[in-house]
Amino acid sequence: MTTAPQENPVAIYGGRSNPALARSIAQSYGTSLGELTIQEFADGEIYVRYESSIRGADLFIIQSTCPSAENWIELLMLIDAAKRASAARVTAVIPYFGYARQDRKDQPRVSIASKLMANLLTTAGVDRILTMELHAPQIQGFFDVPVDHLYGSGVLIDHLQALDMDNYMLVAPDVGALKMVRAYAKKLGTSIALIDKRRPRPNEARVMNIIGDVKDKNVILIDDIVDTAGTLTRAAEALREEGALDVMAACTHGLLSGPAYDRIEASPIEQLIITDTIPLERTSDSIEVVSVAPLFAKAIRHIYTDKSVSTLFKD
Repeated sequence: MTTAPQENPVAIYGGRSNPALARSIAQSYGTSLGELTIQEFADGEIYVRYESSIRGADLFIIQSTCPSAENWIELLMLIDAAKRASAARVTAVIPYFGYARQDRKDQPRVSIASKLMANLLTTAGVDRILTMELHAPQIQGFFDVPVDHLYGSGVLIDHLQALDMDNYMLVAPDVGALKMVRAYAKKLGTSIALIDKRRPRPNEARVMNIIGDVKDKNVILIDDIVDTAGTLTRAAEALREEGALDVMAACTHGLLSGPAYDRIEASPIEQLIITDTIPLERTSDSIEVVSVAPLFAKAIRHIYTDKSVSTLFKD
């Protein structure tokens, strides 16, 4: 049994990190983005202002926190301004949660940056977090406010099913992606393989062994983040060497930093399917984007009406 909808009006605003996604989410919800003024002084200092009253509003701020760090500062200032303007509730909608890969102290004298970001959001006054595909799901425990965690798999699985591929299997590019790939495989009803990878230093991967028979199979690599694309492209090369036929890849967050575009276009990967949680720097015939805007719009509606968000991905 759900409670009655909130009496406070919904207000959806978007920062500058991904304006196209913010507009799509608002459109999918059935409204338009609220008007914001965001400027920078000559020295780079950020200034934010809501251009209409948000007093008593159930406010949703859409801002991916992909590089640069200014996206984080901008989000924190938007939360602070909303609280000072007497918004009834402030939800930070963070399609891509930056610094999620720094979730533990795996070496001496390093920062647990994702915990720091959680502290900053709480200090700014956020009441709730809505995010997608955290690199480490336990980051939800870093917050003292509710966190609604969506999964990109719902959107990507629907897209993969529509491709109607034959004779295919899924491949985890490393052990960390194995649990995710199992979930995909269960939904798609196919088998999986695993690539045993060694990483001598950050952003550098070395493929060692392929566990599973990929010979004469069409394969789809599954991961949550593609950054420099070193892992994906080396994995694709190794799969082809082992006799795989067509190679595709699907990832939720396409950071695509540095040489990523060139690597993907020069690799055996015929198509990389990503979501629009992060805007692309340029288009590529090798990259296809599917939108998560309808899913976020549904989640916002469920939060506003006090319905369960987990029902959106329960199946």
